[in-house]
Amino acid sequence: MTTPLEGRTAVVTGAGKGIGLAVVTALAQAGATVVAGSRTSTPELDTLVKEGRVTWVPVDLGEPGDAERLVQEARGRLDILVNNVGAAPARTGGFLSVTDADWQHILDLNLLSAVRVTRAALPLMLEAGRGSVVTVASVNATLPDPMVIDYSAAKAALVAFSKALSKEVGPKGIRVNTVSPGPVRTDLWLAEGGVADTVSAAAGVTPDDVVAQVAGSTATGRFSTPEEVAGLVLFLAGDQAANITGSDMIIDGGFIPTW
Repeated sequence: MTTPLEGRTAVVTGAGKGIGLAVVTALAQAGATVVAGSRTSTPELDTLVKEGRVTWVPVDLGEPGDAERLVQEARGRLDILVNNVGAAPARTGGFLSVTDADWQHILDLNLLSAVRVTRAALPLMLEAGRGSVVTVASVNATLPDPMVIDYSAAKAALVAFSKALSKEVGPKGIRVNTVSPGPVRTDLWLAEGGVADTVSAAAGVTPDDVVAQVAGSTATGRFSTPEEVAGLVLFLAGDQAANITGSDMIIDGGFIPTW
């Protein structure tokens, strides 16, 4: 049976775990050949590589030339780019505790990494006259939170960048969209040193208390899963979304109130 992305090539950043790993898995299952970029690999990513549709490229997108090196692994054809790499350290000390170095790091990781990889990828898409760029943003782009003030600013800039680019390249057959998750069950939230752990230590409660409080702020009463976010990315990457561009798709279980 023909799979919907058979014969297409995708590049995914931040591919080792969480949303990035789920996206790599979904794209490979849909028939795409996937170039997965991350600083380190994981057993789950190693398994996908062994299955044959995925190539792992060790990259640090803050390093000069690594964006170009990642895209070169697409071997001259690139149909789908998924910009996923990012981080959201909780700033429990407030705005005055966030240094210039902190700001620069978060802007570099959450905004400029996507700018660099997109700049490296775009010539291949322009030559082909088609392509889809899907960038993972955040509900914090439109629901900024002082606990992640620098992350919120970076994600807002990421959405604005994507919308602006969509206007330039849309007439040339390239679609540019963003996906904005609310809380997702990933290490960013749940691992040791993640958001729940950091916030709980500052508030004198348990990480489970923090997770329960945040989940209770959604209409569905739970976090999204990485696979659910990947499903939305897969839709935007494929032909069913052929006339969707410049959009920011929210998947947050009703975290942003609509009433």
